Amino acid sequence: MKIKSKTLSYEKVSSIPKQKHKKPKKPNVFWNTLIRVLSFFALLPIKFKYRKKDMERLGKKEPCLVLMNHSCFNDFEIASTLLYPRPFNIITTSDGFVGKNWLMRQIGCIPTQKFVTDVTLVRDIRYTVNTLKSSVLMYPEASYSFDGTATTLPESLGGLVKLLKVPVVMIETFGAFSRNPLYNNLQIRKVPLEAEMRYVLSPDEIKEKSVDEINEILRKEFSFDGFKWQQENKVKIDEPFRADELNRVLYKCPNCKAEGKTVGKGIHLTCHACGKQYELDEYGFMKAVEGETEFMHVPDWYAWERECVRQEILDGKYSLDVDVDIYMLVDTKSLYKVGEGHLSHTAEGFRLTGCDGQLDYSQKPKASYSLYSDYYWYEIGDMICIGNNDVLYYCFPKTDDDVVAKTRLATEEMYKIVTAK
Repeated sequence: MKIKSKTLSYEKVSSIPKQKHKKPKKPNVFWNTLIRVLSFFALLPIKFKYRKKDMERLGKKEPCLVLMNHSCFNDFEIASTLLYPRPFNIITTSDGFVGKNWLMRQIGCIPTQKFVTDVTLVRDIRYTVNTLKSSVLMYPEASYSFDGTATTLPESLGGLVKLLKVPVVMIETFGAFSRNPLYNNLQIRKVPLEAEMRYVLSPDEIKEKSVDEINEILRKEFSFDGFKWQQENKVKIDEPFRADELNRVLYKCPNCKAEGKTVGKGIHLTCHACGKQYELDEYGFMKAVEGETEFMHVPDWYAWERECVRQEILDGKYSLDVDVDIYMLVDTKSLYKVGEGHLSHTAEGFRLTGCDGQLDYSQKPKASYSLYSDYYWYEIGDMICIGNNDVLYYCFPKTDDDVVAKTRLATEEMYKIVTAK
């Protein structure tokens, strides 16, 4: 999937007027049914199965907040299948509206900026459930999982649940990450998809619980692990490309500690600094071809990388300095390529400069609890996004080193450190 884009000067893009806010639109029966039919045919060859748990507690016309884990590009079809014929609106990242604003509005999408404080979004959600009497589907992780486990949830989620006072429903997918992990360059594996929709919290339960208690319940709901699911269910993935680009996630060698030197190709991950090689076997385990296997479980390896990044930050040694191609998003007409620049990231936060000296943007660590970063984003390249409610800067590193995952980890750990102080 690609995105509409054009090349324009930074000066011209900066002068584009900000789009006026529009209230959410409740999808009508036509759009709701069309999406359901298209979803049926999209999921048919995947042998999709689902189950519902305690859903009799939810009234047929009762609006609810639907929370769903974000693992692959089939998430929307899965949600449509489970929720039909219930009308629902979807919280969608603003870049998803580019070139198709009208259509996205018709099917009930509500735009937002990922990892940017958005008071307007809260108003839109309240308007949807209270006035439109429509449910709201939200992916609270905001970004796809890199390692198959849940990405950081916002602390504000519990407050939103308290504010809305409507039932909370969870949709959890199984096999979605294994079928199409983000690191694997859109290569599909032959893995069946399953999902479970379950009733989590009633309005009365929400009323009696604190925000912290609700957040703890939601964290448990999002305590999944795609690799563990594959291993426990003995799901065999024998595609010869299953480790392609795994270096995007496992960028640091546990043997020699070198970074940016691992290469995932075929079924192997090889460190070109020390020569050590690992195999990703058919059941999702990592195994050293020779010598000690430091981490058999990919999420354990990724968690170790997180701890390494945190220690770098505490020791004052962490930094990112990379040349980038810069795109800007200021409206939904197009994504604008505005030139080249330099992105740095330290304990002081992000700084993006470029466009012949016209651009100089800074963002403090406390600005966001996580980072919108992605692999092979809209088939352009690996991406790091920073910005605010007025403009988003999409930065595409011009380096062979894998910096996207580490930068996300560093952003999350910096936020924890700063807010703890």
